[in-house]
Amino acid sequence: MVKSLRWRVCSEPRCPEYTQHGKCDQHRREAEQRRGTARQRGYGTEHEELFRNPVLQRDPTCVCTEQAHGHGSPCGQLSRHADHHPQDRRALVQAGLNPNDPRYGRGLCGPCHSSHTAAEQPGGWHR
Repeated sequence: MVKSLRWRVCSEPRCPEYTQHGKCDQHRREAEQRRGTARQRGYGTEHEELFRNPVLQRDPTCVCTEQAHGHGSPCGQLSRHADHHPQDRRALVQAGLNPNDPRYGRGLCGPCHSSHTAAEQPGGWHR
């Protein structure tokens, strides 16, 4: 069964445009420009070599145990994301800690990482 998308007003205040997503095309482009590229946000080669690869090597399966994601024991799916935890990357930098230290990360599957990001991050998908 295919779920049909509903048209709704853009989530940007005072924008009258209709969209099938949260923001209209113009406001989505503007939000992406403000966000910057992955490299501008600190996710370059150094991040890949020093953080992501070691975290995924240590946690090859998802270690998420958050009941909000529908499970109380480790999820166990294949890890695809190295997630900063328990503090996010911004908080680690503000505290003067190295955000590329694998001690501050955990391996998560795609669905658990998406749920965590949407719920916890400032400017997450639901904010």
